[in-house]
Amino acid sequence: MSPMGFILQHSTTPVNVATRREGPRVDVGAQWRENGRMTTILSIQSSVAFGHVGNSAAAFTLMRMGVETYPVFTVHYSNTTGYGSWRGPVLSAQDVMDVVTGVDERGALAGVDAVLSGFQGSQEMGDAILDSVRLVKTRNPRAVYCCDPVMGDVGRGMYVAAGIPEFLRDTVAPAADIITPNQFELDFLTGRTTRTLDDLLAATDDMLAQGPSTVLVTSAVADDLDEQTISMLAATREEAWLVSTPRIDQVFTGSGDVTSAAFLAHVLSSGRVDVALKNTADIVYSILWATAQAGRRELALVSAQDEIVHPSHSFEARRVR
Repeated sequence: MSPMGFILQHSTTPVNVATRREGPRVDVGAQWRENGRMTTILSIQSSVAFGHVGNSAAAFTLMRMGVETYPVFTVHYSNTTGYGSWRGPVLSAQDVMDVVTGVDERGALAGVDAVLSGFQGSQEMGDAILDSVRLVKTRNPRAVYCCDPVMGDVGRGMYVAAGIPEFLRDTVAPAADIITPNQFELDFLTGRTTRTLDDLLAATDDMLAQGPSTVLVTSAVADDLDEQTISMLAATREEAWLVSTPRIDQVFTGSGDVTSAAFLAHVLSSGRVDVALKNTADIVYSILWATAQAGRRELALVSAQDEIVHPSHSFEARRVR
């Protein structure tokens, strides 16, 4: 997410396209329960009382998918900073470590399958998150770290504190197993300017060379892609997949947090980036469409919660490498 600000993931020209899927309800948690337990994710992110961003978006999404979720807050605000005023505490890096340590003292970290992080307000907080990742991986060596490297967006530039982008590039990105930048962030992390699909693929290759095994570009446009759509691109060292959804004429807060959470959960459940990409696009677009239809500023995450497990819209991912 942004620092409690806006995600420009689906915006500009509206397109009246709605490929609706009918059929039986899909239980996306079934694969985990068949193995005797649910997947568990430790999610270290911000929180708001009003609205759905950070853990207030990701934790609900994960729980609705049947994922056991341990939310750890980095801030707890009344609302996003996009309103111009807000109240509430900023937690310290030590506060975060105390909470994670307490969970560890219950013996629970051994069952954590992944750590998910979003906006990191300071290097100290980033260090605490990386310490938490190392602790989880000590308790469960098979656990993975999914990082949403929040720092900026097209049209807004950087909106994090000085030094955070470089810290994310030089320290955090190499430690991530899965990384979920938007196009602006991908360009910064790789030192590239991406204008075509080939540019995007080359940038994801550079990103993979830094350490992550999976890259999800959460929102991208390119000169050789349909200008009426926004695309997501998922890549590993072996393959790359693209999915495009119609643009919606609205700015959404928290959509990136839902995207990262849904993608991580589906990667863990399916082990396939193409399946995870397609399912994530279905979920995110369906929630944004429902939000726009309701005339809401904040995500209609609760009223549209069935879209998380049975999206109304369906898109196909196509292999591009």
